Amino acid sequence: MDTQIHRTAVLAFIDQRLDELREDFGDLPLKIKAAETKANDLKAMYDETDGILKDIRTFCSASKITLVELKEKEEKLAKQQFLVRNNKEFDAITSEIETIRKEHENLSDRLRTEGVKQENLDRIIKEQKDNYEKAAEEFDSIKDEMAVLSGDQNEELNELNRIREKIEKTINNKNIKEYNRVRTYHSDAAVNVKRNSCKGCFSAVPPQTIVEIRNNLDTIYFCENCGRILVPEDIIVDDSTIDNL
Repeated sequence: MDTQIHRTAVLAFIDQRLDELREDFGDLPLKIKAAETKANDLKAMYDETDGILKDIRTFCSASKITLVELKEKEEKLAKQQFLVRNNKEFDAITSEIETIRKEHENLSDRLRTEGVKQENLDRIIKEQKDNYEKAAEEFDSIKDEMAVLSGDQNEELNELNRIREKIEKTINNKNIKEYNRVRTYHSDAAVNVKRNSCKGCFSAVPPQTIVEIRNNLDTIYFCENCGRILVPEDIIVDDSTIDNL
């Protein structure tokens, strides 16, 4: 493996294997993102409803105390009416009682309204909690699936990336640039010439080109039809090649 074309063939083999490993993940990354977004949105809805409910409960609790205090104050003023010395004092106490009664009435009305709202929100938040918990379970399930798959592949991915980095350093800059250019169009950037044809597109390779490829193993040649890098037929790269690196 002392030639540029041989090293390029190995690089192409590794990249194809890396592509296969990444494809094993399929649409899992997208599913994880979608599941996370869904869970977060449902949690935000639940938190918002929970915040409103807490405010209502606080209001209702405080209002009940206020209603009792208003009633006690009204009763105390009513008793004072019998102790007044003139009409002016009586009218003043009567006016104050009316104000308290009005305040009591308004607060009672609002308390009933908030009570109905609380009942509705109690039902809604239960549904929201159930939806959020289901979404969170789905998110965790997909994450676990991804973790298992990643664990199985992680060692091989790391090893292939290590070898790839090692091989890439042995290929000159010009050839690497050409290889990367071809990779933007073809996942199998380097293919063998088999039976005088490009193994990538099966187009015939001119005899003179085949001779040049065999005799100039540090020069890159391309298929005139598809543009892939051509590798001599006798240079075979497989798993055993990688195992020996």
